[in-house]
Order: sequence, then structure tokens, then C-alpha cells
Amino acid sequence: MASINELPENVLLELFSLVPAQELLRHCRPVCSLWRDLIDLVSLWKRKCQREGFISQDWDQPVADWKVFYFLCSLRRNLIRNPCAREGLKFWIIDQNGGDNWKVEDTPGAHGKEFPDPKVKKYFVTSYYTCLKSQMVDLKAAGYWKELMDTVRPDIVIKDWFAARYDCGCRYQICVQLLSADYLVLDSFEPPPVEIQQWSDCEWREVSHTFSNYPPGVRHIRFQHGGKDTQFWAGWYGSRVTNSSITIGPEVTKKPSPTDDAVRCSN
Repeated sequence: MASINELPENVLLELFSLVPAQELLRHCRPVCSLWRDLIDLVSLWKRKCQREGFISQDWDQPVADWKVFYFLCSLRRNLIRNPCAREGLKFWIIDQNGGDNWKVEDTPGAHGKEFPDPKVKKYFVTSYYTCLKSQMVDLKAAGYWKELMDTVRPDIVIKDWFAARYDCGCRYQICVQLLSADYLVLDSFEPPPVEIQQWSDCEWREVSHTFSNYPPGVRHIRFQHGGKDTQFWAGWYGSRVTNSSITIGPEVTKKPSPTDDAVRCSN
């Protein structure tokens, strides 16, 4: 009986490209030196990236390590849970609940505008004293192992969207911290608060920041945002926030399915 190892190398590579990555490394790579050498080939991991739609066939950007690139692409997702308020305030820690507290409203809301992405249907809104809420992301639990974060240190991209009502001014603030295993701050993004005047255009605004070349040891990410209104009106006239995100690694070309979109707005 012929051995599978007698197949041409390009056929073996094609077969390996169909095997889940974790199975390749845990169960296939230790089988023999031939399999080990084939599974370590750059061409295999580039082929897997193409097969799974992470890159196009004519991709011409330099990649330092295709295996790492593949795993970053496969892990890439929004690490913020319930970013678009579909589940109320679930998964968010309420740090400050000033005035009449946090509330969830439907877009566009009174004296507001529709969100640029029609899939986003809700937002969180603050009151007349400061309202702050946060999430803590455990990177190990999310699949990002220690060596990856300490050696590769992939880009960490944070984004948030905020808006004011037309008839009331507001103040918006955000603070994102990269934390060690002991929750020591290793890097942070905390721009000055933004104040939007009364009778503004009430457009949705995006804030974004990319953490690059941060110190080794990052194990958690703390994302906090919020604000208040500037008129001190009872009710919910303060800053509106939604569609927050934390993503790690390279941009990929894979187009999300309708299910992926639903997960993005609900997780």
C-alpha cells in the first residue's frame, strides 16, 4: 500500500491547507520530519490565508511571518461585547452613573441623526452628571497568547463613535489602557475631553487610535468612555456613544456575512 508521503509535495500542501490550523500544529506537525518541514513552509500559510479569504490572490504587501499573520487574521474580531447596545447595558461595568443614569435609545433619537452604518440601531446616552462605563478584555481568554503579545506585539486598534443632540451641548471622554497581568498601566490613550456646543450639527464622530510598539507584558485592555450634557437638564441630553471596538492585528479582505455583522453589533 502506498504511503501518503509518496504524494507530490504540492498535493500534500493542498491537503494541509484544508486542515484546521490548530490540528496542523498539534497533531500533524509532530508526525514526521517531512510533515514538519511542509507545515513550516511560508507557502502553506499564505495559501491558507488566500483560501480563507483573508487576502486576495494578488496580495503584494510584505508579511514578516505568514503563520503569525494567519493566526492574527483568524482571531481578528471586535473584542468589545455588546458595542451597539442591542443587549442594553449587558457586559458593561458602570463606573459612574450620574444624573438620571445611563440609558439606551434607538437611532436617530430626538434631535439626532441616523448612524452612518444602517446596521447600528441603538446607542448609549449619558445624563446631566458624568456617566462612565467600561469593559476589561482578558487577552489570553480571547486567544492571544503571551509570546504573541510580547514578541510580535501586533497593532491594537480602538475605535468609538459619539454624537450630541442638536438642542443640547455635551462633553465626551474616552480612556483606553493596556494593562499587565497585575493590572499595571503599560500604555494608554486618553485624549482631552471633547465638548460639542448646543445647536451643533449633531453628526456622529469617530475617534480612533492604534497602539504600536507598546511594551511587552500586555495582558488586558481596559476601555472606558462616557460623558454628560453641558446644560444640566434632567433626562438624557448628554453624549451618545455606540459601535465601540477593539481589534488586534492586520486588516483583512474577508467580507463578513450577515451573521458576522450581527455578531459584530451584539458581541
